[in-house]
Amino acid sequence: MVVLVTVTSWLSDLDSLYTPLRSQFDAARSHEGSIESRLDYMLGVYRMFEIGSLRHGTGVWRRSDADFLVSLRGSKPANSTSMLTRVREALVGRFTNTTVSVRSPAVVCNFSDCRVEVVPGYLADADAHHGYWIADPASPGGWMKTYPEAHTEYVNSVNRRFSGGVKTLARQLKVWKYERSVPVSSCYLEMRATKYMSTQDSYVPIYDLGFALREIHRAGLAAMNDPTGLGARFTACSSTATMSDALSKLSQAAARADKAIDHHRSGNEALAIEQLKLLFNR
Repeated sequence: MVVLVTVTSWLSDLDSLYTPLRSQFDAARSHEGSIESRLDYMLGVYRMFEIGSLRHGTGVWRRSDADFLVSLRGSKPANSTSMLTRVREALVGRFTNTTVSVRSPAVVCNFSDCRVEVVPGYLADADAHHGYWIADPASPGGWMKTYPEAHTEYVNSVNRRFSGGVKTLARQLKVWKYERSVPVSSCYLEMRATKYMSTQDSYVPIYDLGFALREIHRAGLAAMNDPTGLGARFTACSSTATMSDALSKLSQAAARADKAIDHHRSGNEALAIEQLKLLFNR
């Protein structure tokens, strides 16, 4: 019996392939307690909790890191670099056989079984939104406000309207980023995907993938306002050079998605899938 592969089933298989395994969560969380204990002993911890794509269901298998925000006690220093340095030194003293480095706004621990990113900061707003001051990667030594819990709820609220379609689309955009080595922020792609889907009435995988890529391309990877209205703008790239590379690859991806949609509309699923394979480097 011949099983017909459609663009819908192909994209569904892609999503299944790149959904992180349970072990990826377990490995990262096994280090959570020792990280918190060390930082609490050395610097004082008000609160530590998991953030990022693994936490809220848009992570990519073998690509996404585990991310934890650590709210430190006391007042934030004038320079965020000094905070990152102190956190790194504290963790180096505890994990002597682990490479620990600073990649603003995080301190990255490369454990043998996983990579954990620790984002240190200070409580900025003690209200229901729970804003935090963290290092601003676009301004060395500077600070920016972030509202990770509000951002997670924003994504979840739109995602519920489409029975998981928003997170599926966000993961697909991240798979494209990783498999095509596109120097663009994963968080930016997730927020763009959610913002795009918030204007839609339904979710159709092949169309929304193509239309989302086209919309991001039309925006020119411009920084986007925080859709919650709380935090700083989300930036796509770290420099002009990486922006140029990302825009070139985005243009190519949007064109391939357009071709896939055209073939799908004409009933040629095989040619549509060939374009998707090119898009995702499969």
